[in-house]
Amino acid sequence: MEKAQSKSTEIAKIGIVAALYVAVTMGIAPLSYGAVQLRLAEGFNHLTVFNKRYIAALTVGCAIANITSPLGIVDVIFGALGTLVMTSISYWIAKHIQNPIYKMTVSTVVCTIFSWSVALELNIVSHLPFWPTYLTVASGELISLLVGMVIFTALSRRIDLSK
Repeated sequence: MEKAQSKSTEIAKIGIVAALYVAVTMGIAPLSYGAVQLRLAEGFNHLTVFNKRYIAALTVGCAIANITSPLGIVDVIFGALGTLVMTSISYWIAKHIQNPIYKMTVSTVVCTIFSWSVALELNIVSHLPFWPTYLTVASGELISLLVGMVIFTALSRRIDLSK
């Protein structure tokens, strides 16, 4: 019985984080899509450095949030794949680091660098120039991740985010 309850708790945590990602993205939808975007929900990417369950949560959340993207199904698929890759890399690197701030710094660097995937998608689908688009998308990603880092640093002092 305890194992079933544990599995249910895991699924619930994944669902809650996915729903939060969608809610934050949709709550500021005009800022969450396009060449100049500030997707504050990307701050949740830091959760992956605490527990790998959040890789699934953020991938699902991104896919759902991208259903309403102007890029349609392309963004659902490639946005979710980009999230899967960057959060997996962040998790893999961060699991070798003890300090939560250093873990989130790694996540910030990895996710900001990997925002090239969004710029490439916008380049291919919307015919936007890659480098200027990468600069604006990466800038928004960096801001979102820094905000998330402040929030999750404070939370990690009160809550064990690895559980």
